[in-house]
Amino acid sequence: MATVTFYGAVQEVTGSCHLVHSDALGEVLLDCGMHQGMKAKHFISREQFAFNPASIDMVILSHVHLDHSGRLPSLLHEGFVGPIYCTEATAQLLPIMLFDALSLYENDLRRENRKRARKGLSDIEAHYSKEDVLNVLDCLKPLAYKQRVEIGEGAFVCFHDAGHILGSAITELTITESGKQKKLVFSGDLGNTDTLLMKDPVYLSEADMVLMEGTYGDREHKSLGDTQTQLKDILHAAFARGGNVMIPAFAVGRTQELLLYLGKLQQAGDLDNWQVFLDSPMAIEVTSVYDQWLPTLDCEGVKTLCTGEQTLLKNFLSTLHLMVDAEDSMAINKISSGALIIAGSGMCTGGRITHHFKHRIWDSRNTIIFVGYQANGTLGRILVDGAQHVKLFGDDIIVKANIETLNGFSAHAGQAALVDWASHFGTKPKVVLVHGEPDALMGLADKLEQLHGIKAEIPILGDTLEF
Repeated sequence: MATVTFYGAVQEVTGSCHLVHSDALGEVLLDCGMHQGMKAKHFISREQFAFNPASIDMVILSHVHLDHSGRLPSLLHEGFVGPIYCTEATAQLLPIMLFDALSLYENDLRRENRKRARKGLSDIEAHYSKEDVLNVLDCLKPLAYKQRVEIGEGAFVCFHDAGHILGSAITELTITESGKQKKLVFSGDLGNTDTLLMKDPVYLSEADMVLMEGTYGDREHKSLGDTQTQLKDILHAAFARGGNVMIPAFAVGRTQELLLYLGKLQQAGDLDNWQVFLDSPMAIEVTSVYDQWLPTLDCEGVKTLCTGEQTLLKNFLSTLHLMVDAEDSMAINKISSGALIIAGSGMCTGGRITHHFKHRIWDSRNTIIFVGYQANGTLGRILVDGAQHVKLFGDDIIVKANIETLNGFSAHAGQAALVDWASHFGTKPKVVLVHGEPDALMGLADKLEQLHGIKAEIPILGDTLEF
């Protein structure tokens, strides 16, 4: 008997973690992600695994975003010793992500323990270390797309391009039990088909069970053309006000798309005189990895724009400034107008973007542009929902900056694309919706049944389903 138990990203959009059990293969973990929100930085030190990490035989990782990979070091710290299968690009990006997360975690832990010391409380012990991150990297088993590899007796894994970010994968897991073959397909995060940089997600046709994300299951994105026009208009208006623009962006995926769009605007003469500051050492490092993989990405979107000596970091956007050191970042505060700042974190739960908010969010000349999903409980979501005041670094600050949202830049598929992807399975699999808030999953489930007669299930935390 093969089952899946759901330990994260059920009726929420973070913390992806699903445990596959089969007599033939043992315990297989699909993703091991962090929860993200205002209190997420403490989860890693307080949240316990709902299963025994030492009992897990292997991990299959869909992609590098921390809500899918961020708890891997803790998993090893608690006893996991098996292989971690992922794509080649994910293996290249993962050390960047995990070491950056470790630095933030250790800083948060030091601050928390200083507070506890002043109260006479004992320290919180670190739940993972640099050694655990290094051990994660030692466990990686990188695979190329479409490379079918045997991972157990009669069991195979194969990755297909999910089109979400560099290295993102749809996982096809095949298990043989009692002479019968069963196939589980896990979508990971499916990409938006209307982008310049990434290829479209691959369609599959056979499965007994499909675990499918539904982040935008109840809505559509604006078209690429509409989104580019909206961005151009917002930037024109912001420049006319004599202000600055702040764009919170994920270091992996969103930043690279933004650089491509901004370069396209500049080449069309529509970028005014904005000076673009990429204020994220991690995003700079990640973009250098993207540059290595550009020939493998969307030929229409990339190869016609980044050619020869041009890459996303080199000669493509002439006004791009790379801000590596903290001193570089602080120097941006001296610029009174004309600065377009791209910084993390993408949901504004920390990072350099929060420092820029502190210096500029109270000025009505300035603009904040959100270009990605903002999860419940994050500062980004609070601002998108219209907060008039926010607390930053202990201070209550009025929000006067213009707040804009560009959903067309999303790296996630919209409702129609999700429904279309699910409809290609000719074997009538059991469809299970994960990685989405309840309204989004219900909207997607309704549309799947209405258009294709697919009765999708929406699990709750701890549910176990057979396939």
